[in-house]
Amino acid sequence: MTASNLSAQLYLDTNRTIGEISPLLFGGFAEHMGRSIYEGIYDPQSPHADERGLRRDVLAALRELDIKIIRYPGGNFLSGYRWLDGVGPRAKRPIRRDLAWHSIETNQFGTDEFMEFCHALGTLPMLAVNLGTGTIEGASNLVEYCNGTPGSYYADLRIANGHPAPHGVEYWCLGNEMDGPWQIGHLDMEEYGRKAREAAKVMKYQDPSIKLVLCGSSSTSMPTYPEWDRVALETCWEQVDYLSLHYYAGNHDGDTASYLAQASQFESHIDTLAGTLRYVKSKQRSQHDVYLSWDEWNVWYKNQEMDGRWTQAPHLIEEVYNLEDALVVAQWLNVFLRKCDVLKIACLAQIVNVIAPILTTTDCLVKQTIFYPFMLMSKFARGQSLAVATKAPLVSTRQFGEMPALDVSASHDPATGQSAVFVVNHSQTETLSTDIIWQSEAPRQITGVYQIAGTDVKAANTFEHPNTIVPRQLVGGRMDGNKLSLQLPPLSFTVVGAS
Repeated sequence: MTASNLSAQLYLDTNRTIGEISPLLFGGFAEHMGRSIYEGIYDPQSPHADERGLRRDVLAALRELDIKIIRYPGGNFLSGYRWLDGVGPRAKRPIRRDLAWHSIETNQFGTDEFMEFCHALGTLPMLAVNLGTGTIEGASNLVEYCNGTPGSYYADLRIANGHPAPHGVEYWCLGNEMDGPWQIGHLDMEEYGRKAREAAKVMKYQDPSIKLVLCGSSSTSMPTYPEWDRVALETCWEQVDYLSLHYYAGNHDGDTASYLAQASQFESHIDTLAGTLRYVKSKQRSQHDVYLSWDEWNVWYKNQEMDGRWTQAPHLIEEVYNLEDALVVAQWLNVFLRKCDVLKIACLAQIVNVIAPILTTTDCLVKQTIFYPFMLMSKFARGQSLAVATKAPLVSTRQFGEMPALDVSASHDPATGQSAVFVVNHSQTETLSTDIIWQSEAPRQITGVYQIAGTDVKAANTFEHPNTIVPRQLVGGRMDGNKLSLQLPPLSFTVVGAS
């Protein structure tokens, strides 16, 4: 860190807004991979299972996260999935090989069970259609099954399966990572664009009210990025509503300073695709808007086990998260708020066991370090995102150069008068004396200050020690006119609630 000056100032003005914060930024993702579904969401053998086989303790933990939307059923699994295998009487559902993860899929949990899970959780479903081995007819049929009214084959099939009311699924993904050679049924950008366009047409014939998410590039490291995104958008612009982006962060080189400055990468990713959206809209002379859906994002780099060896519910990529991972997740969420004018949906990948904030055994669970920044942000970020002017010392990084030590976002809800400030101090050594200064509409009171902090970047929560990294509520936090002064320790995430 450069400097003699170990103080910082954050300037907030409720007139200086970025956009409305979509509640759907606080979403999740559940794939038929490893123990995400079986032994995670659905585990009839667990003492915590309800009459449907859903884990009560998992539901309770996910309610704490207040997840607003969940994407399902994949992921790479999607591109070989037959949705009809997962509906109807369980005794008649086929057991199949899942070629994506070399696992055995029992199909005991499918579309209708997922809808029951979403209902129990109080969250919206985001279903994905198979555009790998699947056809546009299959995509159309699934929309009819979920959203159709009585009097046609697939709607009546849903009714016969015990679900008389339409599921009313609004959000749909047009395949998964179709730019990747690893994807079952991989297509080049022109082929995918045409198939997605035709699928979109028939799906919207079934239900014109649905919103469609087009596959974007699966990573910024793909050789076709961002050309894939441009070509797919130009082919499908008028038929779709969102473009997906995926990214997984990691500290592969053991370079913690650069890892804790990953917000620069996240912002660059969104800025590139936001520019692509503006370009295509202008080129098409269109009045239609397409937004971004970051429907796979998380830290993932330690556990690379992805071969299920033809077993049921194998232990795959069950990442154990530490303090530095939690600080990266907090900054990612800050970026979501800072880019909420173009980013409208985001899905943490995944929600249980597989690269997830929650790990389970048959009889218990642990909340990982990344659980808590998500929980705090989903609880406090409401209304409009504010453009915060930040003055802070700089931290030197090998990958991104000089970066401000503080990564900041803020929200203000004009309807309730509540506001919040979210601050990561990613310096590894320096405490910053930080003044938060409201330049307009200073709050009357501080309603709470919460902080996640530690001295060991590798500290993690385990089943034996589940509370190593948890938020604590700070005492004090009194306003001095329009200013609040805080001491922000190194390696910390602090949330200030005010009204």
